[in-house]
Amino acid sequence: MSRTLYIALAAGGSAALMLGALGFQYIGEMPPCKLCYWQRYPHVAAIAIGVLALLITGRALPALGALAALSTAAIGAYHSGVERMWWEGPSSCSTGSVTGMSAQDLMSQIMAAPLVRCDEVPWELFTLSMASWNMLASVALAALWFMALKRS
Repeated sequence: MSRTLYIALAAGGSAALMLGALGFQYIGEMPPCKLCYWQRYPHVAAIAIGVLALLITGRALPALGALAALSTAAIGAYHSGVERMWWEGPSSCSTGSVTGMSAQDLMSQIMAAPLVRCDEVPWELFTLSMASWNMLASVALAALWFMALKRS
């Protein structure tokens, strides 16, 4: 396959994942959490990089595309661990430890909690959450970016 096709597939894959995320958000009425938003930013960057890489030759843009795909994969892996309670997520969107908290502090934490939490799984397929699927798909997209880089 050619460099152009690898770039188009990689950027198109990020676009498809973004459309899927927006579909879950607006059609499926599943608002994203903070970490879900964080996973979207590298996809948007990869789409923009893909458009530029189709217009400009060189190795820098496919390398940046691969970095964007690996970034969202890493965030997806982190988010998956938060969902599976392997580690704590950001205190602004996850349930933290309440050990040693006063009733007033606990009430303040409850009142400040976001409506969408990062440590709850709203949807899964084959026991994998959306964050897990994003991670796997993004690793595949990174491979496409690396193939484009190899062809550059």
